[in-house]
This record gives sequence, C-alpha cells and structure tokens, in this order.
Amino acid sequence: MNERSSLHRAGLPTALALAVAIVAVSSSASLIVFAAAPALAIAFWRNALATVVLTPFAYGPRRSEILGSSRGVKIFAVLAGLALAAHFATWMPSVQLGTVATAAALVATQPVWQGLIAAVQGRRPALSGWIGIALAVAGAAWATGADVGVSRQAVLSDILALLGGIFAAVYTALGERARVELTTVTYTWICYGTCALVLLVVCLAAGLPLGGYDGTTWLAILGLVVGAQLLGHSMFSYALQRTSATMVSVLALLEVPGAALLAWLWLGQEPRAAALPGVALLMAGVAVFILGAARAARTTVDPSLTD
Repeated sequence: MNERSSLHRAGLPTALALAVAIVAVSSSASLIVFAAAPALAIAFWRNALATVVLTPFAYGPRRSEILGSSRGVKIFAVLAGLALAAHFATWMPSVQLGTVATAAALVATQPVWQGLIAAVQGRRPALSGWIGIALAVAGAAWATGADVGVSRQAVLSDILALLGGIFAAVYTALGERARVELTTVTYTWICYGTCALVLLVVCLAAGLPLGGYDGTTWLAILGLVVGAQLLGHSMFSYALQRTSATMVSVLALLEVPGAALLAWLWLGQEPRAAALPGVALLMAGVAVFILGAARAARTTVDPSLTD
C-alpha cells in the first residue's frame, strides 16, 4: 500500500481515532515529569496495567484469533512490543532529564525515519509527502529548540529523545505489518504485554523501585494508562489498519504543540515567542502532507484529475 491509497482508505472513524490519539499522547510528557518515579518504572506500569485492562477483551473472546493467526503476524506483534519498549526506555528518561519541549521536538523526527523505512519497503512517499515531512520536522525543531551543548545531561537527553523517535518509527512500521491480520485489541494486548515484560526485566536488573510511590504519582501513572496508552497508542494502532505508518507518524507531530501548551499551562514552561513561527511551520508541513496525499488519492481513483 502506497501513500496514495492510504488516505483514500481512511474514513471518519479513523480521523476521529487519530484526533483522540493526538490529544491523549500530548499529555504524556507532562505526566511523566509530574510523576515522582523512575521513567522506566513508569513505562513498565503504563504497559503492564494496560495489558491487564485488555486481557478480558483479548485472551477470552479473541483466543481463537490469537491461536489461529499466522506465526509471522504474531512475531511482528512481539517485535513491535520490543521496539515500543526501546522507545519508552529512551524517550521517557529524556523527558525527565531535559525539557518537555525539547524531548517532544527530537522525538518528532519519527516521520523522517518512517519515510526511510517506507522507502526501503518500496512505498516511497510522493514528493509532496517528503516536502511536508521536511517542513513539519523543521518546524518542530524551530518551535522547541534543542539543548545540545548546554550540559552533558542535556546532550544525553537529546540523544535519548532522538533514539526514541527512531524506535517509534520501527514500532509503527512493525505494527502496520501485524495489523494486516490482527484486530486492534489482540495486537495491542500482545504488543503491550511484550513491552511490559521487557521493561520489567530491565527495571529489576537495574534495581529500580516499582512501588512505594505517593498518591499523586499513581494518579499520574493511571492518567498515562488511560490517556496516552489506551486512548493514544491504541487509537494509533487502530488507524494503522486503515492508513499508512508514515501518515500516522506525520499526524503524530501535532503532539509537539499540544505537549508544549500543556507544559506551559500545567508545569509553567512558558514557550518562547521565537518558537511560534516554528509551530506555524509545523502545522503547514502537516497540512502539505495531508493535502498532497489526499490529492494523490483522488488522482488514483480518477486519473483525469492529473495535470
């Protein structure tokens, strides 16, 4: 499936799912900063609790799907879980080490890696898609800035956030393959369960505390489970069956201004005035990508629309 057919397949339910996902994931970074717990422990709990919530809907009613689906598809779901664990293990610590704005900007390079993965798979985005990606990523970098050179901790935060974007692209691409056959509930149950198991091993090996938190920290973790995890990642996974990984990744860039706004209102991290043109450039890039994909889809359906 190329970018031209991707948007044509997506309808109103997919658009609503993506809108809910963007709003939900925008709250993630601020909740991570607010929670008084190690980032990897937070990542474990958000995936473990989400897996528990999904189990009655996955293992029981969909047991035949789990057992009957092809081995290759289930392998893709497990690999997606491994990639998701790597994403959380890099991006979430970057938020606590640096700032919400910088972490959101650098992880927003995901579409660049997503486009490269799609190109390797023989599904290169159209020229308008590449232009939109370039504008959106440039806008994200302009809007939020970076901490390179400020301190060693800032540099480490930047590197981790950048790696988080790479692993997010791998996770999305693998999920796109798994979603060809698996339903959203089954796929997310396998993916989140795998991710939680990997993060549990990492936390235990590193000696990180998995309990003893105060009430506000547990509320923040629950907020991450309900919001960013179940309504965010799960809605993105739902959309993957109806549109491409590159489209999902570009739309996910809208998390950048959303996260920056919430960090301003909640954490007092006031955005720089100089960042506002970058936000506008980010929005313009997303618009270019969507409008270009929509035009390409119409052209595919009706070749007479070509110039």
